[in-house]
Amino acid sequence: MGTKIQDYANFSREELLTRITVLEQEIQDLQAHSVIHAATGATVSVPEPFSAIFQQAQDNVKRYFQNLAFKPTQGLIEVENERYVLVRASSLSCDFFNYLRHLYSDRDAQAAFQTGQDFLFDIGHVLGIADAKCFHAKMDLQDPVEKLSAGPVHFAYAGWGFVEILPESNPSPDENYFLKYHHPYSFEADSWLSRGQRSQDAVCIMNAAYSSGWCEASFGIPLTAVEIACRARGDASCTFIMAPPHRINDYLATDTYHSSAETPLFFNRKVSEEMIRASLQEKEILLQEIHHRVKNNLQVIVSLMALQMNHIKNPEAVETIRQTQHRISSIAMVHEMLYDSDSLSHIPYKEYVQRLLDQMVQIQTSPAQKISLQLKIDEIFFQIDTAIPLGLILNELTANALKHAFVGRLEGCIRVELAKELNGSYCLIFGDDGPGLPAELNWPKSPSLGLRLIQNLVKQLQGRLEQLPQEQGCCFKISFQEVETAS
Repeated sequence: MGTKIQDYANFSREELLTRITVLEQEIQDLQAHSVIHAATGATVSVPEPFSAIFQQAQDNVKRYFQNLAFKPTQGLIEVENERYVLVRASSLSCDFFNYLRHLYSDRDAQAAFQTGQDFLFDIGHVLGIADAKCFHAKMDLQDPVEKLSAGPVHFAYAGWGFVEILPESNPSPDENYFLKYHHPYSFEADSWLSRGQRSQDAVCIMNAAYSSGWCEASFGIPLTAVEIACRARGDASCTFIMAPPHRINDYLATDTYHSSAETPLFFNRKVSEEMIRASLQEKEILLQEIHHRVKNNLQVIVSLMALQMNHIKNPEAVETIRQTQHRISSIAMVHEMLYDSDSLSHIPYKEYVQRLLDQMVQIQTSPAQKISLQLKIDEIFFQIDTAIPLGLILNELTANALKHAFVGRLEGCIRVELAKELNGSYCLIFGDDGPGLPAELNWPKSPSLGLRLIQNLVKQLQGRLEQLPQEQGCCFKISFQEVETAS
């Protein structure tokens, strides 16, 4: 000893620092190996027929954890060059549920507990799948049984708990997969018992989730696990069953198990989401078909009215029917665009206005006339309850302009602006460059069907109609709100 002290005394400062670094590394290596060497007994309990494969699993997992490094100066814990994080066990169980109970103090305690269960199961199941895939790749495991058997051993080394697989288990890679097992040292149950607390429900949520996630990744089939007995609620053991989600309730319904146990919501939610998705798709197809049929029926009505006009001699009656045709066509166009759109509830109104006015100008003017459209429309999407009345308003204003503003003229202009205001309302401005309204016309009191229809539709949109002054032509401003569609 004296000689070594003398040797160190002769070392330079740099040599001493180097030696200290080497010794620190040796200590870390010894600490790492001491952890591994402490596992001198079995780390899993299995029925005799499975003992050989699980013995191999213990060797694989022990070899994996041999490469263990603690480097606090770097904030680093590594196993086989994979970073690990130490987390207090109770923070994922008892403390977590106590905090949720406080957080949801305004709600039912059982609802708060269920929220915590759902969250922990989702996290635990994903962790189990991810850890299994990583371990299988690191250790180059190919056989499904070999992959699965490593799970309980890895479970023990990682501090989750000890697994005792019971004889009635049948870990077959198909829908008959069934596993029944105990966790004698579950970290979740221990976190409650160590604080002298009891739970009315099973608490080993992450244990169930992680183990089923590992087995799912090993066999490539969906699996879930349910705790049917729990030491934290006074049972003799923490006992679980694992099976495919569509079979788990069959096992829970038998007399052998607690019928009160519930399937983790992770899988219930997956099933519910699939049902909702299928139902939504069915409703979308149905709604699309409805829009298609409404459009077709409206077009049939327009065609019938055209046939009717051929047998009417009164020009005024013919014009009245023709105007009604245009109104119906504007409604049919809304349903046509909804049918063709990716969205079955909202219409791109810029495109709608362009199509509507192009169609009206083409139909209601002579080939010699050149009526230009000046459109300044924001990218706005309206629901059908707003789109149809606004479309009818545009139809009436355009029809009125084409009928009165360009008489005796070969050229003219229609201007339409549509924008969303800062307060959330919308503003539509419609103008033409014609002679304008007659000075003697009191348009708010006009008996004209078109103007009365416009005013009624503006009220339907909870809006306000006003005439704007301009040097030439007629200009209206409509401020309105989007109509909320009843759910």
